[in-house]
Amino acid sequence: MAVFRPDDDRIDDAVSVLESLGVDPAPDPMLAVESADAAPRTDADFVVLTSKTGAELVAEAGWKPGNSSVCAIGPATADALREVGYDVDIVPEEYTSSGLVSRLADEVDGARVEVARSDHGSDVLLAGLEAAGAYVHETILYRLVRPDGSGSTVDLAAEGDLDAACFTSSLTVEHFLEAARARENGRSEGNDELAGLDGLNAAVVGVIGEPTAETAVELGVDVDVVASEATFEALARETVAELE
Repeated sequence: MAVFRPDDDRIDDAVSVLESLGVDPAPDPMLAVESADAAPRTDADFVVLTSKTGAELVAEAGWKPGNSSVCAIGPATADALREVGYDVDIVPEEYTSSGLVSRLADEVDGARVEVARSDHGSDVLLAGLEAAGAYVHETILYRLVRPDGSGSTVDLAAEGDLDAACFTSSLTVEHFLEAARARENGRSEGNDELAGLDGLNAAVVGVIGEPTAETAVELGVDVDVVASEATFEALARETVAELE
């Protein structure tokens, strides 16, 4: 089963989860982090962080929340923030951008909200907070790029040896297909002729949420599983169940 987490403890944790579920992991990191050397504003009423990477970068930058309410998009981000010394005030029940918007909607009218995240964050968060009456500012903490050497699972897919794949963001889908196009060495202009895509669609494809599902479908990927909860554990468990 292919997994595309960044090449740090997240890929190690994902491999451990898959092994505990009795499948053979195929780790293929599709995301690498390039820091933007930025920090969130310090005058916001609410500061939103959306990833473990963001938590680590704001800590490295020496950012202080002051009187801001610190919001984490989910428990993994909240845990990462606490590990680097921040108190977390708000975690939504639904661990998505729309879930966070719903949680904050009644509190942010007229408030200043700082969103600190990667350069590939969903527009759902910004638009939803603005619709709720917030004054929203976004700080890009880091850029996400496709690392050199990624794409080993494209070969597995093209050769018919990939049983399943777990995509944890729209960008991992996009990067998989970039790797598939690179494999074809420019011989194909459309996704329909990509052997990697054909092999992927012959496998069980699981995605972490509706935005990722929408991206996958738009790019020609057949989605079999949309995780019921936006965590890798749920995604892995439900994708493995589809294999049985």
